[in-house]
Amino acid sequence: MKTINGQILKQMIISASNHLYNNYPEVDSLNVFPVPDGDTGMNMNLTMSSGMKEVQNRIDTDAYAIATSFSKGLLMGARGNSGVITSQIFRGFAQAMEGKKVLNAVDLAEAFVNGSVIAYKAVIRPVEGTILTVIRESSNVMLNNVNRDTTVIKAFNILINEARESLKRTPELLPILKEVGVVDSGGFGLVIILEGMEKALHGEVVEKSLATVESKQPVAFPQHVDFKGEKVDEEFGYCTEFILRLGPEEVKKPFVEKRFTSVIGSRGDSLVVVRDDDIVKVHVHTLEPGSVLNYAQNFGEFVTLKIENMTEQHSNLDLDHNHHHHHNELPQEEKNNGPLKDYALIAVSFGEGLNQMFYDVGVDYIVSGGQTMNPSTEDFITAIKKVHAKQVYILPNNSNIVMTASQACDVISDDIVARVVPSKTIPQGLIAAMMFNPDLDPEENFNEMKASLKNVVSGSITYAIKDTDIEGIHVTKGYYMGFKNKSLVICVKEKIEALYNLIETMVDEETQILTIIIGEDISTKEEEKIIAHLTDKYQDFDIDIKRGDQPIYSFLIGVE
Repeated sequence: MKTINGQILKQMIISASNHLYNNYPEVDSLNVFPVPDGDTGMNMNLTMSSGMKEVQNRIDTDAYAIATSFSKGLLMGARGNSGVITSQIFRGFAQAMEGKKVLNAVDLAEAFVNGSVIAYKAVIRPVEGTILTVIRESSNVMLNNVNRDTTVIKAFNILINEARESLKRTPELLPILKEVGVVDSGGFGLVIILEGMEKALHGEVVEKSLATVESKQPVAFPQHVDFKGEKVDEEFGYCTEFILRLGPEEVKKPFVEKRFTSVIGSRGDSLVVVRDDDIVKVHVHTLEPGSVLNYAQNFGEFVTLKIENMTEQHSNLDLDHNHHHHHNELPQEEKNNGPLKDYALIAVSFGEGLNQMFYDVGVDYIVSGGQTMNPSTEDFITAIKKVHAKQVYILPNNSNIVMTASQACDVISDDIVARVVPSKTIPQGLIAAMMFNPDLDPEENFNEMKASLKNVVSGSITYAIKDTDIEGIHVTKGYYMGFKNKSLVICVKEKIEALYNLIETMVDEETQILTIIIGEDISTKEEEKIIAHLTDKYQDFDIDIKRGDQPIYSFLIGVE
């Protein structure tokens, strides 16, 4: 086979997307830090699925038309840094095909090389030993070893062999990978995508494997400690219940109950799914409520939503559909009617307490998301349109969401100026929102908000999902890790001990304000104990302790 047309390319895309779907848990498992939010594979999977949806029913034989539609779908569905980079690779891939209805080996090689170039440009500070390295090295080797007489199958064989070798070398380029003993997760995801494309060239289009997905067992939830210090051996994770209204079909994916039930079931147990016309009621016990909700929202919008930590046995998140502020919704009087208002603030958050904190400091709109459930480019575009403002400031509040928010700003209409204030933590986002001044001009506001990020030292406490050694610290599964900014500084058995020890590393003689945001797994008694201890020990500080009810992270800390 010397050339491929649009229909063959479509089969390659479908095969690649399905192959990644079948294997994304393995990609997630390569997360360097043993935290319960390794979502590289999930982000790439959702991104590829969005792209595939754009082409799966097209009958074009024009390769450029298929590639362009695929690129558009990837762009809108891109989630997380890995998803954005994947979308940029295939954006460059499509650009290089302009005017070409069929592709030979050289055309394909040039397209992948251009994909590498565009992806590098999309990253402000490219890091070697990542997906960027894998696409650059493999595409260059492909281009240097093919000609117009080379078969497409041979060309792909060259590409994939080099991609695998490049992936093996990633630990030598990125020391943290070598220390933990893994290859780059994004690079691994790319290899899986390329393998899926190659299988289609051999006539073996990969199908989604229910058996494969159903065999992926959730990571066991760590043993927690009850109020008396005794270990509680209860069901793991979060009891997640919601009512979903399906559609509309123009913007939501078609609902297939068997497929939906299988995917949700693969992420937990005790599953009950009941459908009544366009209403679906779901109950599931899961370690990853974020990914469950993220998946469900592909098919409709939530009417009600409740998440309970089964270990603590109390409800921390009950999003009643009559609440003044819904996730991803504005109060009725603020819906986009009439002329554009002057400005609006958008923040990414998850947890009723956290959401209210952002509303209290002037944020207009909450995009649901954070760890385990990174919003898509389309989510941000929808938010920008809904706030109906001339000047929009976005607070991603997560390092893995900054690129997605930026990508949305790049494609928004010319009559709206949308900027990303690159907050990488919740404390940074709250401070930046407080700095907004409606009396300043847009550029001054942006600069002031961005500058304020440097004034915050951020910390977090979460539990370890596996044993490992990282940054000179031994990590034990089920113990609690303390992170100062992005650095792991402590791992101990008790979460409150982790909090106290982490704060010690964060404060100094210049500290004035200490903010603690309490997660949903912290009881009222524990909260009272923490308040008493910290106010007594740090009498010279202005201490602000709030309940955020966020999942995954027991504590979020900000020091100013």
